[in-house]
Amino acid sequence: MSEFLREYLLVLLFALLGVAAVGGLIGLASLLRPNRPSQGKVKNYESGVNPTGTGWSQSQIRYYIFALLFVMFDVEAVFIFPWAVRLEELGYFGLGEMVIFIFILTLGLVYAWRKGVLRWV
Repeated sequence: MSEFLREYLLVLLFALLGVAAVGGLIGLASLLRPNRPSQGKVKNYESGVNPTGTGWSQSQIRYYIFALLFVMFDVEAVFIFPWAVRLEELGYFGLGEMVIFIFILTLGLVYAWRKGVLRWV
């Protein structure tokens, strides 16, 4: 067996050991914990107020769009970091590419702003 495969075998061994340890501890906890089901334990908790009505409610789509915009600009930060680290090696070409990238993201932000997506109602 090559050294390369032996290292992966060691990783596999540790992964199996970790899965076995977690499974064993969860199994041990299920044997040791008390189990006293009651009606109050399966009832929904709403900040101390007795729950009323059904659990279904309609959400507005703008909250999801707001979250997607957050993820988009979070990913932008992930793309900008390696560029900032290698800026001297990339030179003006890298600077131009990043200006185009940020310009496109700015256009998306302006579009979302004009559509009223950023208004938290």
